[in-house]
Amino acid sequence: MVAALLSELETFDRCRLAEAGEFSRRAFENGKLDLVEIEGLADLLAAETEMQRRLAVEQSFGRLSAIYGTWRERLLHARAMVEAELDFADESDIPGSISDRIWPALESLADEVRVQLQAERAGEIIRDGFRVVIAGAPNAGKSSLLNALANREVAIVTEYAGTTRDILHCELNIEGFAVHLFDTAGIRETDEPIEQEGIRRAIGKMAEADLILYLRDASATSTASDLQCPGDVPVINVGTKSDLLTDSLPKQTFDLMVSSVQNIGLDEVRQAILRHVQQRTDVISLAIPSRIRQRQHLREVLANIDDAVRNTDIGLELRAEHLRRASDALGRISGKIDIESMLGKIFSDFCVGK
Repeated sequence: MVAALLSELETFDRCRLAEAGEFSRRAFENGKLDLVEIEGLADLLAAETEMQRRLAVEQSFGRLSAIYGTWRERLLHARAMVEAELDFADESDIPGSISDRIWPALESLADEVRVQLQAERAGEIIRDGFRVVIAGAPNAGKSSLLNALANREVAIVTEYAGTTRDILHCELNIEGFAVHLFDTAGIRETDEPIEQEGIRRAIGKMAEADLILYLRDASATSTASDLQCPGDVPVINVGTKSDLLTDSLPKQTFDLMVSSVQNIGLDEVRQAILRHVQQRTDVISLAIPSRIRQRQHLREVLANIDDAVRNTDIGLELRAEHLRRASDALGRISGKIDIESMLGKIFSDFCVGK
């Protein structure tokens, strides 16, 4: 019915389907929404978890824009004070040191920008997801755990070592957080070229992870552990196949014990992942940057404010130039200046007509 109606409407003169994001772009061009709010709206439409929704609401309702707008006003005021000293230094009613009073305020502003940048990883995790890599030797139960946590058959499970050659991926929703779970090839010494490539990819994925679940067969007679995990990535040692444990087996120490076949310990794994996610996203407010573009401009803002405040020997003209660059960078975040080149990409992410 809808398709037939749209087809009929297209036969009318001056009637066409809206382009992707066309209404939002018109709202932006007419000053109804700024670029941060537009990005928040796009994220809200794409949100799949509760935390993604909350983060998007903070942006789409203008709360993040309000922070950046206030910062830009403070920078513009500081620039005005500096320009007044530069342009009217000979006037009797313009104190010669009028700009001196702005530098402490700018130091305070720089600290506020730093706080925002400290929360950048939290915004990225909430928006894009927390990356968890399942690693270990062949036949450690990695694919079985992936299937059990996903509650569906994502990976092929056999008794043959080396079944998984490539990286497998599924998404979980754990207490409102998006979690990306990656199953990797079993890591061992091998001469088989395809398996070697799978191991190389597994090691690379571990380096990109936010958390590694290092699996070992708790029922194995050998207690060897030679997997080298990246030093800066947290690791949870998981003992698998706990249903096969007997008193005759050597004792091993694990952070968690699971049996994917018997669904034992799966809730504990989810809760352990959740604790790590919450630690990485522990912020006072969700009015934080969540896109690379926003973070890049904030780093530019901070660098220029720091240069203006700390370099007292470069002359007032150059310090004023740093303040101009800082305020321009803030303007680019909200779309006030010089952002035409990125508009097409941003609005193309919307579905038709939004």
